[in-house]
Amino acid sequence: MFRKVLIANRGEIAVRIVRACQELGIAAVAVYSEADAHALHVRLADEAICIGPPPPQDSYLRGDRIIQAAQASGSEAIHPGYGFLAESPAFARAVRAAGLVFIGPPAEAIEQMGVKTQARALMERAGVPVAPGFTGDGDNPAALRQAAERIGYPLMVKAAGGGGGIGLQVVREPSALEEAWASARRAAVHAFGDPTLFLEKYIENGRHVEVQVLADHHGNVVHLFERDCSIQRRHQKIIEESPSPALDGALREAMGQAAIAAARAVGYTNAGTVEFMVDGSGHFYFLEMNTRLQVEHPVTEMVTGIDLVHAQLRIAAGEPLPFAQRHLDQRGHAIECRLYAENPAQAFIPSTGMLLQLIEPSGPGIRIDTGVSVGDEVSIHYDPLLAKLIVWAESRPIALRKLAWALDHFTLLGLTTNLPFLRAVVEHPLFVAGQATTEFVAQQMAGWQMPEDSTLAIALIAAALATELELHPARDRAAANRPEGRGDAWQRGDGFRLGQ
Repeated sequence: MFRKVLIANRGEIAVRIVRACQELGIAAVAVYSEADAHALHVRLADEAICIGPPPPQDSYLRGDRIIQAAQASGSEAIHPGYGFLAESPAFARAVRAAGLVFIGPPAEAIEQMGVKTQARALMERAGVPVAPGFTGDGDNPAALRQAAERIGYPLMVKAAGGGGGIGLQVVREPSALEEAWASARRAAVHAFGDPTLFLEKYIENGRHVEVQVLADHHGNVVHLFERDCSIQRRHQKIIEESPSPALDGALREAMGQAAIAAARAVGYTNAGTVEFMVDGSGHFYFLEMNTRLQVEHPVTEMVTGIDLVHAQLRIAAGEPLPFAQRHLDQRGHAIECRLYAENPAQAFIPSTGMLLQLIEPSGPGIRIDTGVSVGDEVSIHYDPLLAKLIVWAESRPIALRKLAWALDHFTLLGLTTNLPFLRAVVEHPLFVAGQATTEFVAQQMAGWQMPEDSTLAIALIAAALATELELHPARDRAAANRPEGRGDAWQRGDGFRLGQ
């Protein structure tokens, strides 16, 4: 096992990896930008190295500086987390060229799965179901229209060079096709530097279901079942759960075996996720493979009992998987909510400012993964994800009740957050019934507004906390967040939800 690992990331995932390393007796080295000098992942790490100014292109995207930091600290391996350089084949190659271990898949696997058109072709050859599509010459309007008619409307225009919903355009009628293609191309060039696009059948009211895989360097590949990620805003996930309410045993097994086939086809090692769309008839289609750890990995950990970051570290160190597929099963039900600094009532635009108060719910089956603490400044430079709330229970109905309680007892003050929006989603009848699809937010939550009853209370509390921070600048942040010293209003809520 490694003695020292550098984490090439920030925020809650850096905190998660720091703690996983320390649990295995591995020294954790953090890197940070000047904006993150006092961040939680920096304070928790065994040592930390500054790698540049706040903009990501000058710090967290500087692979050369990250590798230099790893060498200077005596680290043997680099864990990229997710985002930033996690799916950069050039970075993976550079890490290995520097004599370090990249805690992730081979650069060749990242490369093949990173270009969506290549990934589609590879999956077709491996026998993995792929949705009808077109990867030909989009600059030929006649060929584009002909392909679209063959696929059938609605369809999607997608960027070949990246994912995350960037550039994705849903086209419902022929007259909108060429403009959607032009718009997607502009976004693809800006985001990925690659203008290549393709068409793919759009599955309306489908379920977004992904399968977690683990593969070692000894030829062993297993799946750790599925996560349902159908609750999305702007094609980005906000709630995930396992097991999926949409799958029966036969479909679950078929998708698991398809995910294993996909991993084997690309020569995959370490942790990865194969994403599928499931239509109303129970047919599933390959979407993409995420060649990294996923944001929503905790729900898999909660239902399988497998620590995925520990597994990543052990695989990267050359150890074989200690279990076979027959040893794995799902126990109970887990649901994750992503808490963002954003305004759901205004197209989910990010919000910035200082986190004035943070009170986390706790209890059996409740887990919080966060990268922030009281007094931290949420800036424009990075993703607005603040924390992840994950609950586990023996059944989905109990997990839903526990989740609703936990959201009611989660306080984040000083920033506009999506907490009240999440609360509205988890109590919606369609979600409670397990029938929500990828259209849920657009169809069921359109026009949703922030509750008005808590606005004044929160403004008053935020003002009081801001004043207290100014009057007591030397106070330990951690002490400010302890239960002792809070008045009864903090403990009871006094009739309003502090998290709204």
